Amino acid sequence: MRDPLLSVRDFSVVYDVDPPVEAVKNVSLELRRGEILGLAGESGCGKTTLAYGIQRLLKAPAIISSGSVEFHDGTTGETVDVNALHPEQMRRFRWDKVSMVFQGAMNALNPVATIGSQLEDVFEIHRPGMSRFERRRAVVELLEIVKVGGDRIRSFPHELSGGMRQRVMIAMALALRPQLMVMDEPTTALDVLVQREILAQISQLRHEFGFSVIFITHDLPLLLEISDRIAIMREGEIVELDTAERIWNAPKHDYTRTLLSSFPRLTGERGVVAR
Repeated sequence: MRDPLLSVRDFSVVYDVDPPVEAVKNVSLELRRGEILGLAGESGCGKTTLAYGIQRLLKAPAIISSGSVEFHDGTTGETVDVNALHPEQMRRFRWDKVSMVFQGAMNALNPVATIGSQLEDVFEIHRPGMSRFERRRAVVELLEIVKVGGDRIRSFPHELSGGMRQRVMIAMALALRPQLMVMDEPTTALDVLVQREILAQISQLRHEFGFSVIFITHDLPLLLEISDRIAIMREGEIVELDTAERIWNAPKHDYTRTLLSSFPRLTGERGVVAR
């Protein structure tokens, strides 16, 4: 069994409104080094809130009400208490150790700045010792790695297809070679063929660079295809956590079985909808 990279214990998030809303309830999970952990559940179940919470990206009225998040740094061998990091430490921690691919690439990219300048910003902020030439070379290399092409360095987001914009977001998340990449619905609004290309590339890059992935989606069949393990969330809680194979062949929770049965099969008898 691989060593742990991220340990989350009894983690809860409350939205401080009237009345308060418990968005994440006492979640505990462990992410192993180099694995893809799928996080599945219907919209509003707390998947994105959990992902934002473990990176301290939540904004008011969201409050982390309890729990701990520990990052086991594979480079230094240290265990980092993420909740205890000061703002400047947290700024360095993000993108360097943990990066995120946000949902909606077109909204995440600045529409009036070139792709190259936006990628260069990552290095300028987090690697201030790099020269302009080194930054530009690193950006071209990133664009080649994600198969966008270095010649697109002067392109604006609107000049790229949805799939290419999503690849740029992956390049941005990969820039500092993080140990963990959190992906929030990274294939939403992409057609099926482009989805498959993006998923294949994520798997290839994971094998090449050795990072772990938390992959968030409501699309359980997709997770069954790419994940090592899958956590099923419902109403802020993880109701089942197991290997993708066991989730598919022997789901233990009724909600997991309901999710699996909600997707149409390509083979077998045609079902009849009761009136």
